[in-house]
Amino acid sequence: MWERGLAVSAPGKVIVHGEHAVVHGKVALAVALDLRTFLRLRPGAEGRVRVCLPGVGVQRSWDTPGLRALRGRIAGKAGGEALPGREQLDALREFAGIAAGASGPDSLATLAFLYMCLAISAKYGDVPSVDIVVWSELPTGAGLGSSAAYAVCLAAALLMVCGAISCPLQEGESTARWTEEELTLINSWAFQGERVIHGNPSGVDNAVGTWGGALRYQAGKITPLRRVPTLRILLTNTKVPRSTKVLVAGVKEKILKFPAIMNPVLDSIDAISQECQSVLEEMPANPSPEYYPVLEEFFDINQHHLNVLGVGHPSLDRLCQVTASHGLHSKLTGAGGGGCAITLLPPDTSPLAVEAAKQDLCACGFECWETKIGAPGVTLHSLSSLNTQVLHVLSQS
Repeated sequence: MWERGLAVSAPGKVIVHGEHAVVHGKVALAVALDLRTFLRLRPGAEGRVRVCLPGVGVQRSWDTPGLRALRGRIAGKAGGEALPGREQLDALREFAGIAAGASGPDSLATLAFLYMCLAISAKYGDVPSVDIVVWSELPTGAGLGSSAAYAVCLAAALLMVCGAISCPLQEGESTARWTEEELTLINSWAFQGERVIHGNPSGVDNAVGTWGGALRYQAGKITPLRRVPTLRILLTNTKVPRSTKVLVAGVKEKILKFPAIMNPVLDSIDAISQECQSVLEEMPANPSPEYYPVLEEFFDINQHHLNVLGVGHPSLDRLCQVTASHGLHSKLTGAGGGGCAITLLPPDTSPLAVEAAKQDLCACGFECWETKIGAPGVTLHSLSSLNTQVLHVLSQS
């Protein structure tokens, strides 16, 4: 059925609680964000593979004989779902004309595409003649899992084209999802794509992109929550750049310097994550307003803890003040030091209050989206079921 063109989408992610504490063995909760990456898949010109990524300025195509020859060079070192090794990546860089130290989103996205296309086709069939366009609602580099959503979409599309997983969309359906077994395969290949981009990822982002909903992560173990409600939020990007590595190192230094003070803070963040998990699993699918005050208190307490860890920022303080002036509760999400924050929107929040909060946040120079958390994971769509904006972007390229 994909011969007539289909689309695949995967969600981004936010950390609700547990950022930074998770590095020290504590629980973190990650949830799927209903800002999605979309991939349009259709047959390509015979003997050509084309990939277009309008968001990062990539438009490349290669002939399949050239890709087969390259696959022969790297397959011996691959062995199925092999880890992308340095020699393989160097060969891919050379083939694609990417400089050795290039680490921009365009270079990394191209490398990940080539690696996944060749490694998946080496295991499951021939290099397919395909035309792929990927566009995302997620900003890149904001800690929202944009690279993982890209890798999940690529894995699902390439595995489907190579016959490793089914095409679950039936005639007349608008969307469909794969079986648990197929999702596990998609996730394992998406993780390989993430390794190309990040080197040593945790696997949380691609797991959220694959399964959606919410996941608990602790010491390398990923456990999906039994069920999770869909909650409305504001997601705000302060646009303040930060280095995750520097922030993580700063927290570690504080813990080493003041262990008797800082370790109880980490324990408290851990307790918030676990309490929040219990609350979310008890909530119905469409929770009424009385469920929200405890979640709001968790946000407030954890935001103070994150400031104590030293990962706050004046822009985040300002954001929390602005939303508090509209009766709303916010906390940073991800590394902190700027970056993004999430604001809960209980069901009884008036549309006027939401609009006023958004306007005030934008007046601070921030970027703001009204969206949901607890979104579904990777999904197959008929092209006709996509909204006009998404379809327009995917069709222009």
